[in-house]
Amino acid sequence: MNAPLFSPLALRGVTVDNRIAVGPMCQYSAVDGDAGDWHLMHLGQFATSGAGLVITESAHVEPIGRITHGCLGLYSDANENALGRVVQFCRANGSAKLGVQLSHAGRKGSTRLPWEGRAAPLTVDAWETIGCSGLPRAEGWPRPTPLDDSGMNRVRQAHVDAVVRASRIGFDLVELVMAHGYLLHEFLSPLSNHRDDSCGGDLDGRMRFPLSVFAAMRDIWPDDKPMGVRVSATDWIDGSWTPEDTIVLARSLKDLGCDYIAVSSRGLSLDQDIPLGEGHQVPLASKIRAASGLPVMAMGMIHDPNHANRVIANGDADMIALARAFLSDPHWPWHAAAVLGQEVDYPPQYLRGYRSGWLRERRAHSSQDRDQP
Repeated sequence: MNAPLFSPLALRGVTVDNRIAVGPMCQYSAVDGDAGDWHLMHLGQFATSGAGLVITESAHVEPIGRITHGCLGLYSDANENALGRVVQFCRANGSAKLGVQLSHAGRKGSTRLPWEGRAAPLTVDAWETIGCSGLPRAEGWPRPTPLDDSGMNRVRQAHVDAVVRASRIGFDLVELVMAHGYLLHEFLSPLSNHRDDSCGGDLDGRMRFPLSVFAAMRDIWPDDKPMGVRVSATDWIDGSWTPEDTIVLARSLKDLGCDYIAVSSRGLSLDQDIPLGEGHQVPLASKIRAASGLPVMAMGMIHDPNHANRVIANGDADMIALARAFLSDPHWPWHAAAVLGQEVDYPPQYLRGYRSGWLRERRAHSSQDRDQP
């Protein structure tokens, strides 16, 4: 019996071997935006994990668009060459399709490394951030410079330039961030967008700049390769961005050639009130999938293989993106395949691990379970 989690998925001219995606995980270990040996190890292990898709951490499209000094960039030749080296390694040794996430941190930039004080702005070697309306992220945070027309044109072009670099590197997929309180999310939410020009006001106005960025990126990205968008489906605050707004956005993105929506939530305000729990964002993904007609990627505290398989089998999502689960278990697809009685790709050097007694026992039990009346 086939498990839907291990069925292939075609997006334009790219087919992933299964529905398991390694989600973007910021490592805060780049130097001037350049990927290094840490990224080679980090992404390389996931490329050989049996996952169908591996997406890099956010590669920021300009230096002031980084979250921290240690964040990845794709705004210079040096960034491109460094990340290209990592991709070449993953291609040579792994089977996963490879995607890059592109982002601009906006007013959430110029912050400390998480292990130096999470969610705290820099006080040394800080840079001036930009934002939608010049509203600080929270009390005690610096006021960002609000973007004028010239600034918006620069940011849009920076995204386009990063797509050109991603194409030269040879990525299979691009994912644009309109989530987590970063710059494009700032434009979308009425909590952070207080502009009085054509890029503010009602929902159409607030979507205008983010949609223009996506359209410019899609125009330059190869026609046979997919491009998706990560959204925060809700701000978890009354009177802010809602799932219904996200549906309107998703439909507009679909009209512009978007191939999938990665459904996350939160990140705009420190006042958010989130009902955390296993799979707490899956209902959001399901709702957006049903209303927009776009494939969706579900995420958020999904770690059990049976749960992940049910999400796909029930039609709630088309892919499952895991992050913390992979940090805990880089061979999560092996174990999921064993639990669900499936096979998955693995490096020949790891044959004895993949065929270990524990996995053989799980496969045997799975086979027996399937044989039960």
